[in-house]
Order: sequence, then C-alpha cells, then structure tokens
Amino acid sequence: MSKTFPANKNLSRVTPNIIREYDNQFSKIDDIIKLTLGEPDFNVPEVSKQAAIDSITGDDSHYGPSLVTQALREAIADFMQTRYDLTYHADKNIVVTVGATEAIYDTIAAFVNPGDKVLIPTPTFPLYESDTLILGAEPLLVNTQDDDFLLTPERLKATLDEFGDDIKVLILNYPGNPTGRTYSDEQLKALAEVSKDTDIVVIADEIYSELTYDQNHHSIAQYLPEQTLILNGVSKSHAMTGYRLGFIAGPEDLIQGPALVHQMAVTTTPNPMAAAATVALGTPAGHQATMEMNDEYQDRRDYLVNALRDLGFELDTPEGAFYLFPRVPEAYGDDDPAFVTDLALKAKVGTVPGQAFGPGGEGHFRMSYASSKATLEEAVSRIARFLEEQ
Repeated sequence: MSKTFPANKNLSRVTPNIIREYDNQFSKIDDIIKLTLGEPDFNVPEVSKQAAIDSITGDDSHYGPSLVTQALREAIADFMQTRYDLTYHADKNIVVTVGATEAIYDTIAAFVNPGDKVLIPTPTFPLYESDTLILGAEPLLVNTQDDDFLLTPERLKATLDEFGDDIKVLILNYPGNPTGRTYSDEQLKALAEVSKDTDIVVIADEIYSELTYDQNHHSIAQYLPEQTLILNGVSKSHAMTGYRLGFIAGPEDLIQGPALVHQMAVTTTPNPMAAAATVALGTPAGHQATMEMNDEYQDRRDYLVNALRDLGFELDTPEGAFYLFPRVPEAYGDDDPAFVTDLALKAKVGTVPGQAFGPGGEGHFRMSYASSKATLEEAVSRIARFLEEQ
C-alpha cells in the first residue's frame, strides 16, 4: 500500500526554476551556444584561489563564527565604505551567507508572516517570488515594462496607497536581472522619499553593483539607511559563483532577524570560502580583477547591443550586470517561449524567455554576455542566419 506523507503545502505554490529548466533542456542540443545562465566565464582571482588553498592546507577546518570570520566582516565593512560610502560595523551590521541566494531567503523570512505582501517590481529574478510563496506570504508583482523597467515613485506610492500596511517588504534588484537597468541617484532619492514614512523593509539586492558601465552605482541605503538591508557578494564581481559567498549589510535592529534565520539554517559559511572572499573584497588585487572584468563586460555589451540592433532587434542599452533583454521579432508577437525554442533548435543559440522573469517579461528574451567575445560573435552569426531563413 502506498503511503501519503505530510508536505509543506506552500511548496505546491512554487514552480521549478524556469531559467534552469530551459538551460537543462538546451544543454542536450549538440553544439549549442548557451547564453542562458548568469555564469561569469572568468577565472577566480589568483589571490582568492591562494587564500582558499592556504586555508585548507593550514587545517582551517573547524566551525567558524556564525557571522563568519572577523577578517571577512572587516573586509566587507571596508568594501562598503570605500566603494559606496556606506558605514557598517563589522560586529553589528554584517551577516555572511552561503551566496546571495541564501541572503534573499533569510531577509524575506525574517519579516513576513502568512498573508503578508512582498512588493516585487517585475520583470526580475524569479527567486524573490518563489521564496515569498514558500514562506506563505503573497508576492505583489508590479509590472514596470511601461516605465523602462524601473519602479517609479508614482507607481510605488499608488501601490502603497492601495495595499497599505499589508506590504511588509519592498525588493529592489539593481542593476537588474534580466534587464540590466539600474537606478540613478535621483531616482533612488525619490523612492526613499516615498518609503520613509512607512514601516516597510527595503531589501536592496545589489549583487551586480560592481558591474556598472555608464554611471556609478548608488544604493537606496544612502537615503533610507534605517529601513534598508543590502544583499551582495562575490559571485558576479569576482567570478566566484561556485564559492557560494554572499552577505547582508544593514542596521543592527533589522539584521538580527536574518542573522537568526542564517544561524538556524546553515550555522556558518565554509572557512576556505571566507578566506577567498576576504582577499577578493579587501585587497587591491581583488579590486583590480573586478575592474578588468568590468571593462571586458562593457566591451561585450557594446558589441552585442550594436550587433543585435543591426539585425533588427529592439532593445535598450543596459547600464549594468551582464544581460540584454531584447524584444523578440515581430513575427512572434509576445510568444517569447516559441522564439527562444526556435532559436535553440534551429540556430543553436540558447537564451531564456522573458516570461520566466514575471509580468512585463513577455515578448522579450534574456541573453547573457558573460561569455567570450568570440563566442558572442559566433552567436550573432548564427542568429543572423536564422533570421535570414525565416
């Protein structure tokens, strides 16, 4: 007789990661060029590799502090001060997590109860919605397509007026995945002005903060410090995705909840990874590696934007991250899944449909340019042949 085991009913509200689903599907195609995942093609900086090796050979194999090593927290505090003029105390304001992915879960979990609403501007990284659903809260998805893929203060105020105290958390992802759009200093000031008289916690996912091309990165924490938790890490800025090292920074009264969730879920992060991140964020060599990656990404962005426009695609120039978010060809209407499937099967170029990123993504597709220039050039050649044959 088969058994029926208990289950968390909230899991039935969540679908598998669509980005991974398409990547897995397209990976089975011979000779596919995959521009699907946000996976930097650079190697980890040598100083970080050596730091991890030294940690291992030095038998640094015991439990570290729950908030991770003092050295890494001090490096993060210095990084935030030096790069963004944000002051955080290593002992009071920083929690180190297993990637920014864990940081997303920890921060949402700390502030929502069943039925609470989490305001999520879309299109955006789908994990925010999934974590909200798992925790029994309600995602409030705000389509920003008509506002150049940015949340405007007018739209924020209208949403707050409509839903009031039911909204507990606002999530801002900038530079954004999948659009590459980011907020200017003035735009962040305006959003902070609308939010300052509320009790909403702002989760600012700034994992791409070091990869901006046309303007310096600014944080809403500069204007709303008491209400903002910043999420960041070394995955994108230092090509250390497999090292799984992220962090949360924010005021002491806000960060205590996420710190407790982190402690209960994972205890602490691995010491060798902490050692690698310490030099990535806290040394000139680590910063230099990021600047070199940034220059290369900008070159790839400029090439790909111009090449796709020459092929007739409609797209904005992203200010950061390493994604493009073009419109699909007119013949496909808003059927982006059909387009990306045809592109993969016929042109052998893998991308992700815009619908994977929520309302406003339909009719678009995401391309990652975290691949070599030669790979991108070959992808463009294949796309050109595909369009000619349509």
